[in-house]
Amino acid sequence: MSWSFPIGRLFGSELRIHVTFLLLLGWIAYAGWQAGGSTAAIAHTLFAIALFACVIAHEFGHALTARRYGIATPDITLLPIGGVARMERMPEKPGQEIVVALAGPAVNLAIWALLGLLSGTFGAAGSGSNGGALTGQTLASLPADLARVNLWIALFNLLPAFPMDGGRVLRALLAMRTGRVTATRRAAQAGQALALLMGLAGFATGNLILLLIGFFILMAAGAESSEVAMQSALRGLKARDAMITSYETLTPEDSLDAAAAALIRTTQHEFPVIAAPGRRPVGLLTRTDLFAALSQTPRPREVAAVMQRDLPRAGPEDELEKVLQLLADGAPAVMIPGLQGGLLGYVTRENVGELMVMMANRQQR
Repeated sequence: MSWSFPIGRLFGSELRIHVTFLLLLGWIAYAGWQAGGSTAAIAHTLFAIALFACVIAHEFGHALTARRYGIATPDITLLPIGGVARMERMPEKPGQEIVVALAGPAVNLAIWALLGLLSGTFGAAGSGSNGGALTGQTLASLPADLARVNLWIALFNLLPAFPMDGGRVLRALLAMRTGRVTATRRAAQAGQALALLMGLAGFATGNLILLLIGFFILMAAGAESSEVAMQSALRGLKARDAMITSYETLTPEDSLDAAAAALIRTTQHEFPVIAAPGRRPVGLLTRTDLFAALSQTPRPREVAAVMQRDLPRAGPEDELEKVLQLLADGAPAVMIPGLQGGLLGYVTRENVGELMVMMANRQQR
């Protein structure tokens, strides 16, 4: 995820923090200092750090449970509005998806029960020393406040609206009758309806956090619904079905002027960079990277200084769904080498989209 940086690894997953989360911590500390001086600033900051540690625990609940079904989680990113566990995929068996979805809220309920017992407030959903999640914290009230917020996190995530955990449970239950694509669309519609209600409530009350959460749910529900529909449409297709085979190439020694001339002469947005002998793919020069290099002072001389290296690779008979997963990690293209190592072609997300449009048009005839 862009604008995030790694802080370590835990249970085989990379932990990342988005820069906006650090800005949020600064704002919380400043608000606490204005409310009650340095002691309040420390209490507010510790509460926020402890709260987001619980969020990370929630995400690891999902990740470690998914690992039981052979699904890895490359990284977990901490955002101001929560955490995001980037799993390789979600389980397609409804029963497995339900277990993975419920594992996160179960962690929060366990934390609520433990802290509730320690603070003597177990069983009180609204208990705590104050009425706000980030207002009026003291070091003494932190366990009770944290217990209360964990309960609300669990209940909020169990709402039956996609992409909340409860929405994933709803999708899994619907998928038992209607199929995964239809189930995802209906669960996403429930999520978008919830997001609109949250947005209206946030606008009416002036609650910026509620507006941001509603916007996130709205975008995430639509994006995942489209992703599942795309994966369903691509099922059974191979990398060769979407592979670009007619293209011009560059070499690492070519000048940027030669690359610019090729860009003008062709309609390509990217150029595979190959090395002799054997036409081995060693990189890719994108139009964006070329424009950025041409504006630099001093300007790089050769393509080798600008091209992207270590691009993912796939075989021509690999499932196109696998190629799409490689592209989802941020690579501009997936290279398709032949048996001898020479470049057969490459696949971009754009031409996968073009293939889907053509398939949809054929199905309508």
